Amino acid sequence: MVYSDFQSLSPAGLLIDNVEIGPDRIVITARCRAAAGTCPDCGQSSARLHSRYERRLLDLPSHGRAVQLRVAVRRFRCADPGCRRRIFAEQLGSTVAGRSARRTFRLEAIVHHLGIALGGRPAATLARRLMLPVSKDTLLRVVRRHAARDSSPLCVIGIDDWAWKRGQRYGTIICDLERRRVVDLLPDREPGTVESWLSCHPEIHVISRDRGGGYGQAAARAAPQAVQVADRWHLMENASAALLEAVRRSMRRIRMALGSAVIDPALLTHAERLQHDGYLRREEAYGAIRVLARAGAPIREIVRRTGRSRKLVREIARGGGGDVFRCRSSTLAPHLAWLDAEWSAGCRNGAELWRRLRATGFRGSLRVVAEWATRRRRAESAGRETLRKVPPARVLSRLMLSLRDQLTKEEAITVASIERGVPILVSARDLVERFHQMVRDHDPDALPVWITDAAGSVLSSFAKGVAADYAAVAAALTQPWSNGQTEGQITKLKLVRRQMYGRGKLDLLCARLVAPE
Repeated sequence: MVYSDFQSLSPAGLLIDNVEIGPDRIVITARCRAAAGTCPDCGQSSARLHSRYERRLLDLPSHGRAVQLRVAVRRFRCADPGCRRRIFAEQLGSTVAGRSARRTFRLEAIVHHLGIALGGRPAATLARRLMLPVSKDTLLRVVRRHAARDSSPLCVIGIDDWAWKRGQRYGTIICDLERRRVVDLLPDREPGTVESWLSCHPEIHVISRDRGGGYGQAAARAAPQAVQVADRWHLMENASAALLEAVRRSMRRIRMALGSAVIDPALLTHAERLQHDGYLRREEAYGAIRVLARAGAPIREIVRRTGRSRKLVREIARGGGGDVFRCRSSTLAPHLAWLDAEWSAGCRNGAELWRRLRATGFRGSLRVVAEWATRRRRAESAGRETLRKVPPARVLSRLMLSLRDQLTKEEAITVASIERGVPILVSARDLVERFHQMVRDHDPDALPVWITDAAGSVLSSFAKGVAADYAAVAAALTQPWSNGQTEGQITKLKLVRRQMYGRGKLDLLCARLVAPE
């Protein structure tokens, strides 16, 4: 009996003999349409039947039921007497299933794409809802089995590192910037590993990278024909970070310029008093480092004598040391104007202010509002408009780079006081703004003059790094390529790793990220 309704839905090349519909499964009995088989060794066609056996295949579900194909497969005797294979089984063809497969090709494709999109456990959960009986391990095996390497020629690539475990172990991601896709993942970021990969791709003529020295050295040795392009976003971020470091080293002078060199502990809240006590202890310890540094002792000797880390000793010897209040940005910042208005209207109770603020959508705790009210009350009792507290270095750096019409009156006064009391930061800010404008305008002609001007400023270390990587920086100002696409692919890689929990091995990551579209 032929079931014409199911015949159009079955894989091409099969002839349906029977259909059994159960409550949760549909079993279809079928056979191949071909009258003869072809020997896989000699290619000779044969119709001499030897025996039969049954293959069971899973197919796409139908009407909320799993579908199983029971295909009667024939064995034939080879018609060529000289062939070493005497008996062979007929193949189901490229439209049904492969040799020894347990699923049809079309079901295998669905399982493969589920594994690529969702990984193991999430894909298995969705597969159960789709009536696909596959486990999370099977999904991952299918993804690995169909992993494919892109063999297309590469012309423009972006290269960057990504963290297996932040601060301890890193890998390397390589992207095709023209086609906007990942082409390979490397197990580490060692220059030797990158050199080995680049030497296998001599057709590359543009390499976009960050300003880290490892990738630049590897590209110079293994791909001298390629133009190296520094990432423009990293260039601007590095310039802003250089200004931030200059502000941190000038915090003592900034406090003096703002009239906050002397702090009255009686005006501090309990949390601020703890920070101030910690600052005094740190300053006492850092004083010994500064004395040894002024005496000309090398950093290694200072580390040995003080027991401090090399990083800390280097920072203190170069003028750093941190601020009194090492605070983060407050959650109250967007609500300060509202709080000032309520305070002026007569509401002086911290708990009542917090309850009213919660009604406007504030998600912070009572402690934050209560400490603000305490500071305000003590400042007024001391006869001041506000308790003078120098903002953190990161906030000051941002204020100095902001346009004046975007600052509040208090912020503008703060910036003006810093400009008047610490003139070296004014020149540093002007240099950073010139550098940012040069990158935005893609003006490589201004780069040599900028390096010369910055060499004698507090940004000399950053200028020295730009000069050492001059060719890549100049290419960033002329080439259209950047590493933004690579950074986006790293974000996708992190998402894929989190989806797979602890099973994100390198081969599985490659199989999911370097998958055909």
